[in-house]
Amino acid sequence: MKKNVIVASIILTILISVAIAYLAPACAKDFSPGMKIPVKGMVTILDIGAASCIPCKMMAPILEKLEKKYDGKAAVIFLDVRYHKETAISFGINGIPTQIFYDKKGNEVYRHLGYMSEDAIVAQFKKMGVE
Repeated sequence: MKKNVIVASIILTILISVAIAYLAPACAKDFSPGMKIPVKGMVTILDIGAASCIPCKMMAPILEKLEKKYDGKAAVIFLDVRYHKETAISFGINGIPTQIFYDKKGNEVYRHLGYMSEDAIVAQFKKMGVE
């Protein structure tokens, strides 16, 4: 009986680890120190969040898809607050996820707090002249 519980615990641990790795927002272009935000001459969305944040996990595949769709037209960047706390603070965020949109001149034009759907991001890009 005890052996079955141990085996079940090991299997459950493995399944949870795989699920966390699969759902972690390894999406978009991950921020790295020295990266210029916004990207010069390009409409930019900066998504500030964390791999442990449920809405952030829900947005990860959306951001990855949009990065591919808008390659060369708009920059899609993800900044994880766990690894870049000081940088995240410098953007004046009040919660995560936060999406900040910049125009081609580098001006912040829109800010959203919380989960943002693909349709809403695409609509904002269109308002900013990105097709």
